This record gives sequence, C-alpha cells and structure tokens, in this order.
Amino acid sequence: MAERGAHLTTAAADDRPSIFEVLAQESLMGAVRPALRHAVKVLAESNPSRYGFLLRRFDEIYVVLDLLLQHHFLSRTSGSFSENFYSLKRASSSGSEKPAHLGLGGKSHWRSLLLLALVPYLRAKMEQVLAKQRDEDEFSIRLPQSRMQRMYRAFLAAYPYVSMAWDSWVFCQQLLYVFGRARTHSPFLWLAGVQLSHLTGHDIRNMDLKPATPSAGVGSSIGDRLRKLTSNVVGGVAVSLSSSLSMGVFFLQFLEWWYSSENQSTMKSLTTLPTPPPPVHLQDHASKHSKVCPLCRKCRTNDTVLSTSGFVFCYRCIYVYVKANMRCPMTGYPTELQHLIKIYSPES
Repeated sequence: MAERGAHLTTAAADDRPSIFEVLAQESLMGAVRPALRHAVKVLAESNPSRYGFLLRRFDEIYVVLDLLLQHHFLSRTSGSFSENFYSLKRASSSGSEKPAHLGLGGKSHWRSLLLLALVPYLRAKMEQVLAKQRDEDEFSIRLPQSRMQRMYRAFLAAYPYVSMAWDSWVFCQQLLYVFGRARTHSPFLWLAGVQLSHLTGHDIRNMDLKPATPSAGVGSSIGDRLRKLTSNVVGGVAVSLSSSLSMGVFFLQFLEWWYSSENQSTMKSLTTLPTPPPPVHLQDHASKHSKVCPLCRKCRTNDTVLSTSGFVFCYRCIYVYVKANMRCPMTGYPTELQHLIKIYSPES
C-alpha cells in the first residue's frame, strides 16, 4: 500500500512540485505575518504614544510592504517570495515558458500580485468586521438602520457561507492536484492563469548573473531616475528580507507556535502570579469613586472592565472609545473590543 501511494507525495514526471512543497511555501508567509504582528505589539506596548499607530495600522502597513516585496520577486524570479524560497517559479498555463530571471510579466504578473497581497488583506479585514459585528450582536447594540446598513448586515451574514464554500473549493483543488487531475493546487493560481514548477539550474545561474540596474545617465528623465531608485531600494530591502528569513524561518515558525492561543493558555496557567493588592492611599477614596465611570464622570451603568488595564467603565462609554481609538483611555495600552469584559454583580 505504501509503494502504491508513494507517487502521490513526490514530484511527477512533468516537474510538478509535490504537495508538501506547495503547502510549505504557503505556510511560510502565514508564519511571517503573526510573528511580525507580535513584534509590533511588543513595540507598541513599550511606548504606546509613539508606536501605537503601528499596531493600529498594522494591516495597511503590512499589505503595502507585501505588495512591494511580491512585485520585486515576481519581476525578478517569476515567483512570489515564498515560492522563490522553495526554488519554485510561476509559468503560464498556456505552455509558453520563458526564463525565470525575465520576470512573470503581462496580465499574469498583475493578477498574481493582486491575489497574493490584496485578497488576503481584504479577507482579514472581513474577518475583523465580522468579529466586531458578533460583539455588537452579543451585547444587543441596535442602532437605527438604513437600507444600505441592512444590506451590509445581510452581506456579513452570508460571508461565513461564502468562506466555507471557498475553503471547500481549495480542499477539492488540492485533492485533485495530489491525484494528478489538476495542474494547480490553489484556485488563486488558476485565476492568475499560471502553474508552479521547479527552478532549473539555468534559471538559477541567470538570476545569479543578472546585472544590476544601471545607474541613471545625464539624459535620463526624472521619472526614469525615480523608478530606478525605487527599484534599487525595493530590491535591496527584498534581498535583505530574503537573507534574514532564510536564516530565521524556523525561528519565525517557533514564534508562531509560542504565541498561539493554545500554547499561551498553558503558559499563563504556569506563570501567572496573584494580583497585587491596591495601593493603601487609594483605599480611603474607594467608597467615593467606586461607582464613577472615568469617561463620563457619572455613576456607572452596565459595568465593563478592560482586561488590558483593569479600569472599569460604562459599557457604552468604553465601547465607543475603544472602537474609535483602539487603546485604553487611562493608560494608553493598545486595546481591542475583545478586551471588554462584562462585570456581573450578585444583585443582577
């Protein structure tokens, strides 16, 4: 039985990558994003006033850098960053193949760039909006809705089913690829009109010997100079990132595991210390200010605590503030809506 199934995990005679290779290159970029996000989170928590915006705008900053990185590798190696890391390249599904060092080019280049960077960004944004919508439904926040808002909520209600259908398509495409019934393992590659193959020795030699971009001459236009300067800067950043990730890819995957939710729950149970008592000088004023919301300065209603700082507010006050500013109003710590915890008293 093992011999009969061995061909499913090895490269085919037509130089198709194995299923392990294509899934490994996909998981590489999936490991980079959470590791970078955690590094930015640590930096923002160390100085919220200076670096807090990096965490609040992390998705936008990441997608811009990802676009530049993927554009560079598609133009220089005919593959994405992770595909080049595993010595893979993209070739046209029509059968016309050109040397990898000349770049992908044409519509396939821009389709690949769109599907590699923008589509995952839009999907991540949709997941965040859906999570916020669930929070509003859970706390029964109902505002007057217009027709567009009702259509928006209907779209959010249908999105999980669309996502499930997409994941089913991906799974079926991978099964067909394993059994040799499909040329691509991902619908993204099919939509881009390309397929994956291994880099040849000729491709690698050409990429190593490819001359650098020539310096701008006296007669060059300002636009040409700017394009060449941008290409050199992006190329230098991409090469540096490639070299650093080549040495640190296993470390990044370790970070992804270390800061996963399952592992964090285990670590917290082993390392969490008892909460220290409040300062003595605050106990005299505890009865006077115990029911005052720090935001509206009125008696609190629907008490809600921020898990990031421990301060208690009115639910509506802190919900509106965190949704707009993404930080604690008292400490400035980066905060999201899932950090709001409802307090239930014995009388309620």
